[in-house]
Amino acid sequence: MREVIRTVNLYKRLPIGGHELEILHDINLSIYDGEMVAIVGPSGSGKSTLMGLIGGLDSVSSGKIFVDDIDITGLSERKLTRLRNEKIGFVFQTFNLIPTLTALENVMLPRQFSPTRSGARERGEALLEMLNLADQMHSTTKRLSGGEQQRVAIARALINEPALLLCDEPSGNLDTVSTAIVIDALFQVRSETGTTVVVVTHDPILANQMDRRIELVDGEIVNTEGTLV
Repeated sequence: MREVIRTVNLYKRLPIGGHELEILHDINLSIYDGEMVAIVGPSGSGKSTLMGLIGGLDSVSSGKIFVDDIDITGLSERKLTRLRNEKIGFVFQTFNLIPTLTALENVMLPRQFSPTRSGARERGEALLEMLNLADQMHSTTKRLSGGEQQRVAIARALINEPALLLCDEPSGNLDTVSTAIVIDALFQVRSETGTTVVVVTHDPILANQMDRRIELVDGEIVNTEGTLV
């Protein structure tokens, strides 16, 4: 199976009051093409830090990270920005949509910064239809429910056809019904696009439906459950 993510002896330390606080300790993991993986653990365990490193949003202290066979730890900021735009889609707890734009306009926005700008409208419409938002396509996102906004955010993250979708607490601001809709949307993404999905979550309902669960405690992987697809 093709590795979409591989970390090798990954460490993250932060200087605190003249000392170094170790956030992540010797993280070695592989996540494969088409997998749905949850990264779980208590608050302060390093989950979001690990996701930020994998997404190229933060720099490692030591070790290597490979995304789609590219070593991202040695890339310049310019090359990192291009890689994030082309290979990684991000979904956050707070949606980060522009409320005065329509759902379709929000989804199309990242395509404006892609070398391939053509076909943005057609792909945006297809993604919103896939996520059952065709009837809300031309509504401003401030008029949408939380679950609808999160599905718009998922569509936006997929507009550039990334190899990897990173979701940081995607159900954190949602009620039970909206959470179920978003979980269904993530499975639909995997089914119809084959995109690898990695979710950081405190939500056991979401985590238990993933193919694998990687548990962090105090910056270390202490358990992995589930099977490869």
